[in-house]
Amino acid sequence: MDPLLIAALFAAALSGLVLGIFVHKRSATRRVGDAEELARRIVEEARKEAQAQKKEILLQGQDDLFHQKRELEGEFKEREREVKARERKLDELGGRLEEKLEKATAREHELLASEKELSRKERQLAESELFLQTRIDEQELCLAKIAGFTAEEAKEKLFQEIEAKTRHEAARMIRQIETEARETADRKAKEILCNVIQRYAGDYVNEQTVTAVTLPSEDMKGRIIGREGRNIRALEAATGVDLIIDDTPETVILSAYSPLRRQVAKMALERLIQDGRIHPARIEDIVQKCEQELDAQVREVGEQATFDAGVHGINPEIVRLLGQLRYRTSFTQNVLQHSLEVAALCGMMAAELGMDVKKAKRAGLLHDIGKAVDHEVEGPHALIGADIAKKYHENSEIIHAIAAHHEDQRPSTALAVLVQAADSISGARPGARKELLENYVKRLEDLEGIATSFDGVGKAYAIQAGREIRVMVNSDMVDDDSTYILCKDISEKIEKNLTYPGQIRVTVIRERRAVGYAK
Repeated sequence: MDPLLIAALFAAALSGLVLGIFVHKRSATRRVGDAEELARRIVEEARKEAQAQKKEILLQGQDDLFHQKRELEGEFKEREREVKARERKLDELGGRLEEKLEKATAREHELLASEKELSRKERQLAESELFLQTRIDEQELCLAKIAGFTAEEAKEKLFQEIEAKTRHEAARMIRQIETEARETADRKAKEILCNVIQRYAGDYVNEQTVTAVTLPSEDMKGRIIGREGRNIRALEAATGVDLIIDDTPETVILSAYSPLRRQVAKMALERLIQDGRIHPARIEDIVQKCEQELDAQVREVGEQATFDAGVHGINPEIVRLLGQLRYRTSFTQNVLQHSLEVAALCGMMAAELGMDVKKAKRAGLLHDIGKAVDHEVEGPHALIGADIAKKYHENSEIIHAIAAHHEDQRPSTALAVLVQAADSISGARPGARKELLENYVKRLEDLEGIATSFDGVGKAYAIQAGREIRVMVNSDMVDDDSTYILCKDISEKIEKNLTYPGQIRVTVIRERRAVGYAK
């Protein structure tokens, strides 16, 4: 290509480029100017708006300051009024205090004057007392010389006269109260007790510590003894019972204090005799089986007792202990029979008195439950029975009635007193119990000895098998009113010193006799 053409084209392109650059630069310059103008206008408008807001804020601040100033001025004026009011009150209070101070000062002067006057009067009174005491001593000496008694002797004599008069009045009042009480309580109580006793009469059994077993022949004694006595030793060791084999024909005596052990030994011996095989191994096996059978029988007896008494819901362990009472006696009275009797008596009396019959029967049936284990546990059987009843969740009234039926606890409920009465009736009714002749005679002697130990008692006689004592007093030493006090004193001493079933009636008799002779 032609260089000139190329150069011309290059020059034209270069000139177009320069022209474009120039045009672009002017356009950019114009845009920058427009932008600066716009920015300037925006800044100016912002400055004006800021000035307007500043003026508005200043005006608002001035307004707020004005309002706060008015509020502070009002509060200040209010405080000022309060301070002035308090100042006025303080001034008034100061004035009152000054008045009170003046009054207190005047009162103090008056008290000082009164104290001085009192001191003067006390001195005068002391002088008067000294003078009067001197005169009293002189008069007492004169009276003692005239009467022949010292002051202490006269005081003691006066006290004796007052005591004697008071005792007579107390005895008269006691006699009146007892008479009124007997008219109502005695009649009702006797009526209830008589009805109950007439409606129930229990069986009577003899006290036993031995059991006789009949043998089919005399030859059986030798087989029971065994070679060198091994059979009898094995039987005694297994049962804890003494076997007495003597000259009694066709009889073996079993001796033991525990009726349960005697019963086990009797059952085992009868079974061995019937079986015919008697040797130590067989004896141990039979005794073990008999113990199991007796335990089952004891439970059946206990269940039958609860059925007969009409008492249900008793713990099985207590039922078993009830069954054991069949083999226990108290003064020859069977304890289980006694418990059934007490339950029946409690139920009858509870019905008469409008009490809970079921609860009364339950307490009566369980009252001697402690006797089933009293040979194993220390303590009175009443408290032992209460612990057993508590252990097996009996009612609290039942537990208290059991514990209190022999006064081991003080009876605090009507049910406890009811059980006491039923227990006394069952144990004291004719034929229920017996005691040894020596103990019986000694109890009668002690009873008469207690009665004759009181002043004024001439003679005393225990009658009705020791259930009553009649006391004859000297009519010159004991008057009618004093007989009541003497009767109560004798009763209290008997209760404190003697042990006896039921109750003892104390009768004090005072009489005057006139004796003349016709010649």
